[in-house]
This record gives sequence, structure tokens and C-alpha cells, in this order.
Amino acid sequence: MDDLQRLLIIEACRDLVLRAAECADGHDAAGLAALFVPDGVLRRPGGQPLLGRAAIAQAYAERPASRITRHLVTNTRVVVESAIAAAARSRVLLCAGSTDDADGPHGRPQRGPLLVGEFDDRFTLSDEGWRFASRDASFVLHAPG
Repeated sequence: MDDLQRLLIIEACRDLVLRAAECADGHDAAGLAALFVPDGVLRRPGGQPLLGRAAIAQAYAERPASRITRHLVTNTRVVVESAIAAAARSRVLLCAGSTDDADGPHGRPQRGPLLVGEFDDRFTLSDEGWRFASRDASFVLHAPG
């Protein structure tokens, strides 16, 4: 594999990480699920694994419409394993609020703790392009809300 191919894989995988945060924060459950291979697995902190696109889409569609989240994702390091497989670890700061609260000049108030976590991702090249094979989310630190 040449350097250009390696860089294209890294960029495609980083883009998936950012698109996943955008879908989760934008209440786009179907869009998030589509970033996974059909039998992909998503493990969230304290929850049962979500197996497959339908389970991922259903779990995220059930989130309250009033819930606001922002996943600030950084330090994504992609390791290219082959022309069809890669892995990454990202750091994430998760903030949450609610549209039930009044919007002011500084936005809405933070609800709950600020959470610092990690995503451990496995990617595979599918017929649809690069997709998550699995995603393991965990929390490392929190600041009380």
C-alpha cells in the first residue's frame, strides 16, 4: 500500500467518526445506523450492545426529541491495518441539555455532568465504502452538572 492510499483510508475513517457525532447530535438515527456495516456493533457505556443497523437506528430514534447533545471529538488516531481494515481511538467531550430549557444569550443550560470518554472503533471497507464494523464507547472522567 502506498502513502496516498494510506492517507485516503485515514481520512475516510476520520470522516466516519465526525459524521457519527453529527448524526447523533442531529437526531439522525437512520443516518447513524447507515455508517455501520449491516451487522455492525455499537457498545455504549452501561448499555447492552446494539447489534446491527436496525437496533442502532431504533435505540437512537427512541432518544427524547428535546435532548440536545454535542459530542466534541478530538485526537482521533487511525491505524491502517490493511487495504480493507483500520482501527481508531478518539477522545470525546459530551455535553447535554434540553430544548425544554429557555434559550438565552449563552445558549441553554448544561444538564447533567460533562463527560470525557473514548471511542474505540473498528472500520472495514464494504461495498458501500468505509463503515464501522464496531464502536465501543466508554467514559473516563466526569464533572458534576
